[in-house]
Amino acid sequence: MEYYLFQSRKKEVDPRKERFRQYPTPPLCSPFSVTICATTHIFWRFRFSIQINTMEAGVRSDVCMDLGNGLANGQGKHPLFSFGVISDVQYADIPDGHSFLGVPRYYRHSILVLQRAVKNWNDHKNLNFVINFGDIVDGKCPKDQSLNAVKKVVSEFENFHGPVYHMIGNHCLYNLPRDKLLPLLKIPNHGDGCTHAYYDFSPTPGYRFVVLDGYDISAIGWPHDHPNRLEALKILSEKNPNSDKNSPEGLKGVDRRFVMFNGAVGNKQMEWLDNVLKDATNMKQKVIICCHVPLDPGATSKTTLLWNYDQVMDLIHRYDCVKVCLSGHNHQGGYSVDSRGVHHRVLDAALECTPGTNAFGYIDVYDNMLSLVGTDQMKSTKFSFDF
Repeated sequence: MEYYLFQSRKKEVDPRKERFRQYPTPPLCSPFSVTICATTHIFWRFRFSIQINTMEAGVRSDVCMDLGNGLANGQGKHPLFSFGVISDVQYADIPDGHSFLGVPRYYRHSILVLQRAVKNWNDHKNLNFVINFGDIVDGKCPKDQSLNAVKKVVSEFENFHGPVYHMIGNHCLYNLPRDKLLPLLKIPNHGDGCTHAYYDFSPTPGYRFVVLDGYDISAIGWPHDHPNRLEALKILSEKNPNSDKNSPEGLKGVDRRFVMFNGAVGNKQMEWLDNVLKDATNMKQKVIICCHVPLDPGATSKTTLLWNYDQVMDLIHRYDCVKVCLSGHNHQGGYSVDSRGVHHRVLDAALECTPGTNAFGYIDVYDNMLSLVGTDQMKSTKFSFDF
């Protein structure tokens, strides 16, 4: 199902940056200095490149974007469209706490991060839409407050002056079952009465966004006797010997992904994805995949991977149209380029921002590049790809 939007136009290593592959800033070569910069121009123009601008010196990455745009884009300085991004707000009206790894979590502050994000997006004035990458309310939210907490966070998103696209995460499903959650998030179904949360939309004729349901096969969110839940329990029983299925203890490498807080894409959704990518290829569209759960082990912890990420990526790699995969779930964020040149960016969590700091951003989209302009914990990132 496709939706069209109105188109408007050697230092110590910081562990939070350790996942990011750092490259030096490309040399500044204007069209009028080709003689001086010929060699570097060719180098930077014809390689896959990712530039992480840490902004430690207060330099805005969108300024760097404008400087490099003549080389990287070749289409002028104006993006085709732009959209806001945020992930893992996980609001709850409870005192601050910690993750099971001891990382501080600021449950009440996270909604302030969202409020600042919405103000920033509205002040930008040129963002076409916003994508929320899931987990808007934390699993520790008291269950008698879950419904109101979800409504409260959704109402904050609705203060954005444009469309907002949501996807579900595990913490969403800890709070509400699918049949109650999806209508609140205005996630479209496929007209068959199913509570699946995957869909696609096209903001411009040349691009398509595909939102995957990473908890299609899951032990959470479905009725106890639902086939998707029973299939998930069977997978966990076979892959995870621990009595606590949220524990990866004893599991090695990517097998650590077989924990209850992850999930899988089901067969019906895989068929749907195949048809969507086939259609996008025929229409000569570039595709951006969005999923709460990451799809590449190079971009995330092995405990925060989609159960069948390998099958999903095998399908994606059959097509050349997919350029970038965006996700949340792993709160520290990450970045990788897989063996087929697809960029994977895991977005940092709003929940773990210390008071007064932020983790949100917006993405400018060009014909052959995306530029993530992040704030504070969400580092700015550029993704270049072939046409």
